[in-house]
Amino acid sequence: MLGEGGIKKTMKTSLQASKSVLSLIDHQSNLFNGIMSHKPAYVKNNVLALARGASILGIPVVLTVISPQTNGPMIPEITEMFPDVSVIVRKHPSFNAFDEPEFVQAIRNTGRKQLVLTGLWTSMCMSFSAQQALQEGFEVFGVMDTSGSESLDAYNMAVQRMTGAGVIPCTWMQTVSEWMDNWLNPKAGDMFTQVYCPYSKGNPFFDQDMPEGTN
Repeated sequence: MLGEGGIKKTMKTSLQASKSVLSLIDHQSNLFNGIMSHKPAYVKNNVLALARGASILGIPVVLTVISPQTNGPMIPEITEMFPDVSVIVRKHPSFNAFDEPEFVQAIRNTGRKQLVLTGLWTSMCMSFSAQQALQEGFEVFGVMDTSGSESLDAYNMAVQRMTGAGVIPCTWMQTVSEWMDNWLNPKAGDMFTQVYCPYSKGNPFFDQDMPEGTN
């Protein structure tokens, strides 16, 4: 983007891989059954795309669940991508993950201030955690298409509440693309074949060969 005099201007809220940490909250097997705002398969596809992009690009990840004895475990498709990351089972049964000291410490231990956040239920774990993260001083990016709610109204109200508080809304593809930055990234080839193509089925752009110049 060029400003006056042809000077390149950067986005005020540019997301950078070197400054980011990703938090996946409560993407648990039984909780998918309560998603009514979107098709659960759509939400699952999108969060797996986000997670795969993070794993390829080396983004630190913090995983957490609540009441796995009733809600089920974090879905295995996610945990298998991060075999060295322990899932934090919150001892405090709060929708807000920031009420769990172990979770907060894991985020802070990364030393990163751009928190890319998603929670399975937009209206509760995602919204409450995102707003608390803002108060804790993080720049929060909410990946809105990796989440769903008990109704479309609940989803929409949660998104409005988060963005009104200062959460920066984005989608999985926006997020991984901003992390990758450009097609000269050494991981661009892996991103195209392992993220963009398999998780964008039905989009004719990703049925073609990789963009020219891709590493």
